[in-house]
Amino acid sequence: MAEAEEPKKKKQRNYRRDKPWDTPDVDHWKLEAWDDAYSPGAFLEESSFATLFPKYREAYIREAWPLVTRALGKCGIACELNLIEGSMTVRTTRKTSDPYVVLKARDLIKLLARSMPVAQALKILDDGVHCDVIKIGGLVRNRDRFVRRRQRLVGPDGQTLKALELLTECYVLVQGNTVAAMGSIKGLKQVRNVVEDCFRNVHPIYNIKILMIKRELAADPKLREEDWTRFLPTFSSKNVPTRKPLKVREKKAYTPFPPPQPPSKLDLQIAS
Repeated sequence: MAEAEEPKKKKQRNYRRDKPWDTPDVDHWKLEAWDDAYSPGAFLEESSFATLFPKYREAYIREAWPLVTRALGKCGIACELNLIEGSMTVRTTRKTSDPYVVLKARDLIKLLARSMPVAQALKILDDGVHCDVIKIGGLVRNRDRFVRRRQRLVGPDGQTLKALELLTECYVLVQGNTVAAMGSIKGLKQVRNVVEDCFRNVHPIYNIKILMIKRELAADPKLREEDWTRFLPTFSSKNVPTRKPLKVREKKAYTPFPPPQPPSKLDLQIAS
């Protein structure tokens, strides 16, 4: 009896080599602090970003601009405030060593333009902190419905927004036609899902309840690696009619003759 044939190796595995330095104890997702020795020379090209801010933010930004200049100066980023055009500009300099810090500075001026406090916005310069500006202005056409759903996201006395911040570990600010969020990548994805579902007429309390259940399941070492579908609630949408049903009139029998002509005022006087 012929021996069983050995399974053929896939072609893409022919040229793989062992990686003795890649051991299981290496954390590939660990964020390492930037060292200026990684990029000792100056950049060849200058990168710059600019953003506009509304008129009502001018006084606050002018007052807080020294703090922004001081924080960006430590990173080697130059910034400029133009009150005539109403714009903020950041750009790299010859002292800039981190190539990613200019994108962090771009996010900083974007958050300042979206009415975020400067003390909170400066945290975007830290490693592991990211931001997301969610545009909600075009999700709902009716203006009254948009205002109601935006208020539903905030909740009474801001309680719904506070619960969302505690569960996602993100800072969330609702301002005008945008929602600005700061935090980790995972938390920002959860915030975006909750915000977009809220404007699709899904109440935020449902998603908050799901996040609470997921948090409890993640803390359990036995259920951490299992499928959580059976634990998560399923909410069915109910279409409740808001308008009164139209009265259906009974159809009369068809007659080819026109209805009798009503008597005139003169005929009524003669008859009386």
